[in-house]
Order: sequence, then structure tokens, then C-alpha cells
Amino acid sequence: MILVTNDDGYKAKGLKKLIEIANEFGEVVVIAANESQSARSHAITIKDPIKYKVANNGLANYIIKGTPVDGVKLAICSLLDRKPDLILSGINHGTNSSSSVVYSGTMAAALEGAIHGVPSIGFSLLDYHPDADFEPATNYIKQLISNVLASGLPQGTCLNVNIPIEKAEAIKGIRICRQSNGYWIEKFDTREDPRGSKYSWLTGKFVDREPESEDTDEWALRNNYISVVPVKTDLTAHDMIQQIKHWEKESESNEKKQI
Repeated sequence: MILVTNDDGYKAKGLKKLIEIANEFGEVVVIAANESQSARSHAITIKDPIKYKVANNGLANYIIKGTPVDGVKLAICSLLDRKPDLILSGINHGTNSSSSVVYSGTMAAALEGAIHGVPSIGFSLLDYHPDADFEPATNYIKQLISNVLASGLPQGTCLNVNIPIEKAEAIKGIRICRQSNGYWIEKFDTREDPRGSKYSWLTGKFVDREPESEDTDEWALRNNYISVVPVKTDLTAHDMIQQIKHWEKESESNEKKQI
């Protein structure tokens, strides 16, 4: 069983394409939100009930009023009679490379799958247009799904797949890489409504701190490769533990001084 979800809502063209691809691999169950949940990251609904309805519209089996993570949790813990063999999230309209993965509802759904021990992949196309063309990447998406179904993924790990906007013949292939060290320079466009109240729209520009590094997702995408980044739910900065380990002894020393 393959669970398919997204963060652009059940009507999104990218979801329709992913369902079409997933159907070639077996039984598919789809759960998607009633409207866009982009940039909701790993948000969950806890103060309100999660409302959902069963649908038979060819796009989704379940339509929920909630976040992508709500959908994965609800499906695994309540709606499905068994844990899915694979979770596919997307295909997102827009990039989720580099630091954008932190904000992504698409990748949060995949990460939630990894938390539950289900091999999961998040797919994104670097095109925000509602009528984006997902066809050029179809064969690569099938290849990645086949690989994961055959080999699985380590516990707590999922894949972040980003696809450049190129014709099929221009895509050079798949590049296994790491997340680029990048960030967004945020700017707020502040305006005033007719009643004198101010409001702001968030805008921004992405900056890659290491544009020359050829092992990153940003480099791969700029060079017409599909980037594949293994992403872990473990956020521990393991390389820093030994650097600050001496803080433990300092705290013990301070405690003795207080006594």
C-alpha cells in the first residue's frame, strides 16, 4: 500500500501526477488537505478537531481540514487498516531545497512517515505555477520509487527530491547530494488598508552560501540534475557534542561552589 499526500491541497496538479505514477506500483490511498497548506512545516492540529470526509473524486480518498502531518498521522493511526509500505508526498509546486526544507509541509509529511518507520519520499518541482509541467521528471520519479521499494530506507530517514524546470532531454540525471548551506533574506512589504490598519506580505530572496560546492542540492539543480538529499528526523548536531562536553564539568563545579 502506498500513501500519497501533499501540501498544495487535493486539487493540485502535482498531486494528480504523483497519484498517476504511484498507481503503477500498487494499491494507492490518498489523503490531502481541502486547501493549500504550504510552508506549514511540521505543524499539527491540537486545539481543534481534525475534520475529514471520504471522497471518490479520482484525486483523494480522504480530504481533511488540517496540515500535511495531520494527514499522515490520521492515516497511519486511524484510517488505514495497516501501516503503508511507502509514503509519497508532493509533487510540490515550488522548491524545497536547502533551508527551505525547514518550512516545507511537503517534507514534513515525509519526515512524519520516517518517524513512523515508513520509507518516505518528498518530491518538489522548481515551478510554482499551478499548471506546471511534471512530465519531464516522470521516469526519474519512477526510478526513485522503485529503488526505495526494493531497498528501503534507514529508520528515521526520508528523501528530499527536487526537480529542475527543464525539458526531459535537458535533465542530466539524478545527483545524490547534501543540503546546501543557504538562507532567505526576508523582507516585509507593509501596506495600509482603507481603515488605516497596517498589514505585511512576506517576500524574500534566497542566498546560497556555498555556490561553488558541487556536492549540494543547489549546485545540482543549477546544473540540471535532480537533487536527492537523505534527510533525518534526528536534528542533533553530533559534531558539536564533544566541543561543548566540558560544560558538564563546569556546571558540576558551579554547583559545588553554591553548596
